[in-house]
Amino acid sequence: MIDHNENRPGYKKTKVGWLPEEWKVRRLGSITKFSQYGLSLNSEDKGLTPLLRMGNIENGKVTYKNLTYVNGVDDECKYLVKANDLLFNRTNSLEHVGKLGIVTESKKAVFASYLVRFKIDESLALPTFVTYLFNTTESRNRLKKMATPGVCQYNINQSELQRHFVIQLPSLNEQKRIAEILSTWEETIEQTRRLIDAKKCRKKALMQQLLTGKKRLPEFRKPWKGYNLGQLFHERRETDCGHLPLLAITGKNGIIPASDIVRKDSSNKDKSRYKRIAPGDIGYNTMRMWQGVSAVAHLEGIVSPAYTICIPKNGVDVNFMGYLFKLPDIIHRFWRFSQGLVNDTLNLKFHHFSKVKITVPPEDEQHRIADVLSVADDEIKHLEQKLSAIQKQKRGLMQKLLTGEVRVKS
Repeated sequence: MIDHNENRPGYKKTKVGWLPEEWKVRRLGSITKFSQYGLSLNSEDKGLTPLLRMGNIENGKVTYKNLTYVNGVDDECKYLVKANDLLFNRTNSLEHVGKLGIVTESKKAVFASYLVRFKIDESLALPTFVTYLFNTTESRNRLKKMATPGVCQYNINQSELQRHFVIQLPSLNEQKRIAEILSTWEETIEQTRRLIDAKKCRKKALMQQLLTGKKRLPEFRKPWKGYNLGQLFHERRETDCGHLPLLAITGKNGIIPASDIVRKDSSNKDKSRYKRIAPGDIGYNTMRMWQGVSAVAHLEGIVSPAYTICIPKNGVDVNFMGYLFKLPDIIHRFWRFSQGLVNDTLNLKFHHFSKVKITVPPEDEQHRIADVLSVADDEIKHLEQKLSAIQKQKRGLMQKLLTGEVRVKS
């Protein structure tokens, strides 16, 4: 319940908490013109019309990315979406059930049967404002409580939703001002996301050029040489280091404390066979190296016996190798040298890892290339931290504006 305004002068207690006295609390059904289940089609019936699904609802908006296309839809189809339609995900996992997004532009697209389309009576509420309300933490929690478990998924009954889900509504003018303010923050967030994507694309291109020698840094002219990885690394097999902290090797976040991973601890109580890893080593998942799960260590600790630990020899810049091991061509080589009948059983033990051939520059050029890519990483990390801060600030602002804790001039 919302309680930031409790007992404040000019506020009243309602079903959704303490709100300004002039705000109204309405059932969803009282502000919708109509609702409609989506189109049920055979998944094999491929065609040219985009089909919007749960995955197309992102951050309160309906996107047109990663679409499925269906057949048998004409321009008069009653399932074609229009701007300001709200699409509600009525059936899914508990995490995703109840997601709602607004259609921001009219395009020829239909929506799947497990989505519900709501059309809002705009004389009572603005679709954008309703969308913001549905995507608050408080609303998401209420929607999850309404969901009933099925055989594999949770479901929110559309009729029950319209009868029992209530929302708070200021005047239309105040709704508009609140939506405009939050929209400005959303645009800043979207611009930051686009900049992050551009920086990641730039880094990817730099990796492809610099790590393969297609583009040389101007101060280097010496030829690159070919090696087996066994000439550049040897294996660390130290065990009985149970006094050291438990670490995990991830494909995305590098080597981190195992406690940072939000999941049940499945490690053995007996850590005597766990392997020591030290700063400057490269660790990789023996059964997932063909998917690029490797990282350079910046911490000392122990890792599961399921990992392989590699120590670079003299003349090897470990950060260069960390980047090189993420190149698609090199990951493909790891796949080729992995042993097993199917992907789920593939493993790349050090014996086979050592036979993989690569071509690398002298150590000083390795170091400079790693520095260039590290700067690119730092730029991305800085932007991601900025994005996280903006998103947190927006969530705080939503809480204040959508509960009337902070008022705007209408």
